[in-house]
Amino acid sequence: MSQVKVYTVLWMNGSLLMVFYTPGQCWQFRVVSRTQGIFGEQKIYYSGEAALTIGLEWIRDES
Repeated sequence: MSQVKVYTVLWMNGSLLMVFYTPGQCWQFRVVSRTQGIFGEQKIYYSGEAALTIGLEWIRDES
């Protein structure tokens, strides 16, 4: 069974941001854009807050 933990899900400027934790990849984020593209990085963040901060920057830059 997968041990994915969802930290937060936000709707902002027409995009969906999800921050989550997996044992193998630590904290990550994904952005689903208004054009339904899924974006993120294969970087490891050591807290949910750090991944959230970068994810919010992605959404602001996209707007």
